[in-house]
Amino acid sequence: MTDTEILLAAYDDQMRGAPPTPPTGVTYEQDGPLLRTVGGFRGLVSGPRSLGVHDAELDRLIARQRDFFAARGEAVEWKIRGHDEPADLADRLSTAGFVPEPRETVLVGRVADLAVREPALPDGVTLRQVTADADMRRIAALESVVWGFDMGFLADDLIGRVDAAPDEISVHVAEADGEVVSAAWLVFRAGTEFASLWGGSTLAEWRGRGIYRALVATRAALAVARGVTYLHVDASDDSLPILRRLGFEAVTTTTPYIWSPEGG
Repeated sequence: MTDTEILLAAYDDQMRGAPPTPPTGVTYEQDGPLLRTVGGFRGLVSGPRSLGVHDAELDRLIARQRDFFAARGEAVEWKIRGHDEPADLADRLSTAGFVPEPRETVLVGRVADLAVREPALPDGVTLRQVTADADMRRIAALESVVWGFDMGFLADDLIGRVDAAPDEISVHVAEADGEVVSAAWLVFRAGTEFASLWGGSTLAEWRGRGIYRALVATRAALAVARGVTYLHVDASDDSLPILRRLGFEAVTTTTPYIWSPEGG
């Protein structure tokens, strides 16, 4: 096996099932090969690399997920990877009314091999680990500005994660003159060799100044201290070049397919 194949196999084996501790108010349900996550901002459907069903049986499985969340009046995200089987899964999701969001690249890096020396921060910028509900709301406000739509739900998600399992998440902000200018969090996956980097959103006027790299370095150091072997990231096109330079390896892609009662 190539190194990329080894990293992908580790990802498939350890990162495709249910996280050990759901956020407060969130539950897991199994439907055949699929795992449904219920109770969050929107539903989430995930599965193994190969679903083991095809054609009409696959269509029925997809329809059950759509109809389950339709009955709740909720949207649902079905995240697929570029190497998932069957190969026509994306087409069948589209036929069932699921709409793809932008594709991201799944990156995996061995913590010991990552070049994550902490870069110098801009003058006046400090990093801080946060746990308070008020800070989670400030992060959601930042994300709303960066992405251009209301992400207030993110505050509830982060608060729920910290409440349910404070040892499994580490949330960080970069601040300047009391304003949150960037935020990111590290999620440990108990029982595996993995932790995941999430967030990393920065206000436009503060980009390109080393803040993103500093947040990666801070979280990588925590992963080292906890004995984590692999770091995982679902990277946007903006983050991908930075993370590749740090030593992350692209192992596959991931695309969220969304169904919502509003049809978009």
